Formats: sequence, C-alpha cells, structure tokens
Amino acid sequence: MPTPISEAETQVMEVLWAAAGPLSTEDIATELQGRQDWQLATIKTLLNRLLNKGALSAEKDGRRYLYTPLLRRADWVGEQASGLLDRLFGGSLAPLVAQFSSQRKLRPDELAALRKLLKDNEK
Repeated sequence: MPTPISEAETQVMEVLWAAAGPLSTEDIATELQGRQDWQLATIKTLLNRLLNKGALSAEKDGRRYLYTPLLRRADWVGEQASGLLDRLFGGSLAPLVAQFSSQRKLRPDELAALRKLLKDNEK
C-alpha cells in the first residue's frame, strides 16, 4: 500500500480486521467505545480516508455502507516492521535485536524462538 495509514486509521482497521464480516459505521463506533471518544463524523472521515487509500471497500446496504478491509493485517504488519527496520536500523536486523535485548531481558521462550529463527534461516 503506497500511502501509509495513520494511528487513528489503524484503530479503525483493527476493528475491521477483528470482525467476522463487514461492519457499518455504527458497528465500528460501538466497537471503539471505551477506547476512543470519537463522534460518528470522525469515524466517517477516517473510513473515507481509508477508502481513498485502498485499505478497505464499501458496499451499500440500504441507507448505510458496510466496510470490509482490503488490506490484510499481516501485510500491514510486515510493511510496518520493514519500515521500522529501514528507518531506525538501515535495514539491518542484528542492531534491532541488540537494541531490544539491551533495553529488556529476553525471556527464555523469546531466546528459544530467536534460536529457532536463526536455525531455520541457515537452511
């Protein structure tokens, strides 16, 4: 996706990614209750931005629209991770791991997962 999605747009996308099917603006507002104090107009603005960015589709259902994500969460996470790696560590993974491990102690399960990744990567 060429145009990145904002933090606020991501919150709307998280609701849509978690849904079992298409959602209306009102459904999205209900899901965001307690997390965000947004008016329906704000949510509609965010949905329009996401439509313009090609992140979701809208299907008319009577007097309302139902929204479905076109951007898969896994693809978005991959783009975010690559962007972070490129911006902060020049695309190199080792300094990223070193930075995180210097900031907090890695748990045994995290170390095991890293070892497995390294072993799988060597194959």
